[in-house]
Amino acid sequence: MITGIVMASGFSNRMGKDKLLIEINGKKIIEWVLEAVKASNLNEIILIYRTKEIKRIADSYGIKTVYNPNAHLGQSQSVILGVENSKSDTYMFFVCDQPFISSELINNLIEEYNESPSKIVIPYYQGKINMPIIFPPDFKEDLLKVEGDKGGREIIHKNPTRIKKVEVQDEILLKDIDTIEDSEEIRVKNCLG
Repeated sequence: MITGIVMASGFSNRMGKDKLLIEINGKKIIEWVLEAVKASNLNEIILIYRTKEIKRIADSYGIKTVYNPNAHLGQSQSVILGVENSKSDTYMFFVCDQPFISSELINNLIEEYNESPSKIVIPYYQGKINMPIIFPPDFKEDLLKVEGDKGGREIIHKNPTRIKKVEVQDEILLKDIDTIEDSEEIRVKNCLG
């Protein structure tokens, strides 16, 4: 059993406004992510939120939500809340600013994990770590101790022999939206639809 933990309680500081609510082809960025997650083979989905609007959207998709009162302390708080509220002990962490993520990619990563259930499964594009990442059960205690805005990165760096890299051929699947320029580039390319 794998729980998808959707971390949606950031402050979008580089964007200057809540980037998850920016519309691309008639849908908010967060909606593209939630649709992919819902259509995947995840057993459970939890969304960690900070604002009422994000909760409202998640509720409309029938997704379990958990409020993050300590979002100002960084991504670690979303990690901890997700783990604490999960029914399973295997966790797949998602960021909400990857509107091109697909259920096919998610399912491929789950298959890779099922083939190597002791490994941390990480999608890579041209050698760069990306999200979503799957952590097996024996990292639960480590995940509950993460601090600051690093999420699980320190755990990954400390356990290089436990990593299973999954190369992703299409960069767009892992593209994240951090700035106004990113969102405008997406609109120009009109990649979604």
